[in-house]
Amino acid sequence: MTKISDLRRNYTQAGLLESDVVANPYQQFKRWFEQAVAADILEPNAMTVATVTADGKPSARIVLLKDFDDRGFVFYTNYNSQKGVELQNCPYAALVFLWGDLERQVRIEGKVEFVSEAEATGYFHSRPASSQLGAWASEQSTIIDDRSVLEQRLQQLETEYQDAVIPKPPHWGGVRVIPQEIEFWQGRPSRLHDRLRYQLVAGKWQIDRLAP
Repeated sequence: MTKISDLRRNYTQAGLLESDVVANPYQQFKRWFEQAVAADILEPNAMTVATVTADGKPSARIVLLKDFDDRGFVFYTNYNSQKGVELQNCPYAALVFLWGDLERQVRIEGKVEFVSEAEATGYFHSRPASSQLGAWASEQSTIIDDRSVLEQRLQQLETEYQDAVIPKPPHWGGVRVIPQEIEFWQGRPSRLHDRLRYQLVAGKWQIDRLAP
């Protein structure tokens, strides 16, 4: 077996200079995100979402980005789940995108708000029916005896809503992370990576280069 300490890769694909980026970080993210999609990266919208427990312990998991614009970055979840409860208690989060094939990473930190019922309902009904039923079938983050609990609940729901519109669960909705900082990271040789950080200062985005 290869020693873990021997695993290393020299990043040589590209650089990231101040002249390469645009002034608006959302537009810069859009550019990189579209390049990740074009590169056929598996789940380019997969991101780590980090939250904080009530006693100050970090908590992280992978979720899927479902929308972004100048208002922020949106994902959907069960508000009674671990991350949902943590975000209600401490409305701040950090996001991380890793596009390894492009040797790129994006880090986002900011305040959280919950999207409107209208926006959440609109997205909920755009999902496949199986996903809509799944939101009802799973009491996310609770302990269950085995998988059959989920499968039986799903079968019941399939029968119940066979010929009916599936309503959005009241405990399910969207979370918008409103960035205060966005960092774009491009791998470079010799571990001298490029890091450009956008930081919101007095209502304007300031770009700084950080040492790797």
